[in-house]
Amino acid sequence: MSSLSLLVPRLNLVQSARQSLESIEIHNPKVARLLCRIIPNRCPFEREIKFFNHTILRIPPLCKLNPFYEQVIFLRFKCLSYLADECGEVVLG
Repeated sequence: MSSLSLLVPRLNLVQSARQSLESIEIHNPKVARLLCRIIPNRCPFEREIKFFNHTILRIPPLCKLNPFYEQVIFLRFKCLSYLADECGEVVLG
């Protein structure tokens, strides 16, 4: 069995999961608030390691390597929009 034939089902599974994430609709303020709390507003992995105020190591944001990063961030945006437009709430942070 070739490696290409093993890769195709995985790509279909990833694409299916992406579409599922994109199709989620928010209709419950509790769910929207929960998702806003657990999905960070920026990549939590980016770091600069400093020694005496000199950067000795910079770790780039690794979130871009996540195949679902854009869909998860968009889901957070939908939650924020729902809370602002439908519930009149403003979520900071």
